[in-house]
Amino acid sequence: MTEPAALAFEERQYSLPQLDALADGLAANLAKAGLAAGQRAAVMASNRPEFVAALLAIWRLGATVVLISPAWKRDEVDHALGLTQPSHAIGDHPVLADLMPMLHLDEPITPTEPTPRSLPPRADAVLVFSSGTTGLPKAVRHTHAALHEAVRQWREALQLTRSDRIQIVTPPSHILGLLNILTVLRTGAWMRLHPRFDIDRMLQHIESDRITIEMAVAPIALAIASHPTLESFDLSSLRYIMWGATPVSASVAETVTKRTGVGWLPAYGTTELPVIACNPLDGPRLDSVGRSVAGVDIRVISLQTGEPVAPGEIGEIQARSDTLMAGYLPSEATAEVIHDGWYRTGDVGWLDVGGWLRITDRLKEMIKVRGFQVAPAEIETVLHGHPAVKDCAVFGVPDGINGEAVVAAVAICSPLDEEAVAADLTARVDERLASYKRLSRVVFVPDIPRLPSGKVLRRVLKERYGCTTNS
Repeated sequence: MTEPAALAFEERQYSLPQLDALADGLAANLAKAGLAAGQRAAVMASNRPEFVAALLAIWRLGATVVLISPAWKRDEVDHALGLTQPSHAIGDHPVLADLMPMLHLDEPITPTEPTPRSLPPRADAVLVFSSGTTGLPKAVRHTHAALHEAVRQWREALQLTRSDRIQIVTPPSHILGLLNILTVLRTGAWMRLHPRFDIDRMLQHIESDRITIEMAVAPIALAIASHPTLESFDLSSLRYIMWGATPVSASVAETVTKRTGVGWLPAYGTTELPVIACNPLDGPRLDSVGRSVAGVDIRVISLQTGEPVAPGEIGEIQARSDTLMAGYLPSEATAEVIHDGWYRTGDVGWLDVGGWLRITDRLKEMIKVRGFQVAPAEIETVLHGHPAVKDCAVFGVPDGINGEAVVAAVAICSPLDEEAVAADLTARVDERLASYKRLSRVVFVPDIPRLPSGKVLRRVLKERYGCTTNS
């Protein structure tokens, strides 16, 4: 009897036994290269079947996966490698290959018979990068046990079954892409991987593959809502579209529902705690990220006293669960966000008496662009390298569906052609950092407002220059 397909990519189809055999063949190649239990292997690859096989192969050797974004450039990847110290690398990206010996996923893999293996539940399964609250990106450590529980929570929140069909266009190095892939695999559902987001291909495959659950972040939602011929696609197979990574833009969601009849399922999670809250399928709402999922406790803490507040009162959102990260690398950063088992999300919001959670703001200085967190300090480091820059500070401004856009306030050393300097700085960031970290605007200031301690008063900058961007 032929095994049913579990994964599709372009014209290729793979059953679960075929994926297992591919993973074992890749594990054999990695073992020959010297990868052993307890070591780390960097993975920098596009969304493809071999990426999934690489995850499974590394785990079968008892090693830890270090996920590196394929959008990152050399300096970003170099920082990630220095922080995590992987002994091996696997992927399809030339940046990673330039920095250390890499087993290329285009190389032939000889499938072998799957070998069942058990993994230590408390061992690190994966390191996923998040910028945390300040500074350069941090590596978030998730154990096998925590990841297993996160998958269970996500499956229950989505009410995912073996009969569901999902396509994944979000980056696999991002926690949402990783969580979706693992949840589909462990549920026995079907998925299609796309190497990159293309709205027409996505809509065509909802129709041709009879996709039942679509995963969306804000730019995808906007692309669906603004598609000129959306009504020409048959989307009747969809049970709902999940909206994550940024708060729902109600007007965009309502436009899609009006044009297609498909409803939305808002959800909330972070790299550090992947599943926090989700709307129930029997009564989803666009004004809330939902109620806490089973296995996650949520509380709201006063910004003034640090004590829990009553329903309806605004404060910092905190959560605890067995799915909480094991910690950051560098490890000393962990204490900034975990206190007595509670994770400080850095988000500000409130809970109503029914347990519905609403997010209104963020304490963090992080800039959230299309669901990705951008650290101001990382961009400031690049800007400070320009000879014309005396001082600078980076902050976010509202940018509609994208969440926020990146703005740099710059004080220059002497009178110069500001337009030319702005162009130079924008190009400098484009050259060194991922595209979602690009500058939308450069504003020139006489000096950067700071506290006596040297801390930048970003709120002052936002008040002065924080109008919505038109870029």
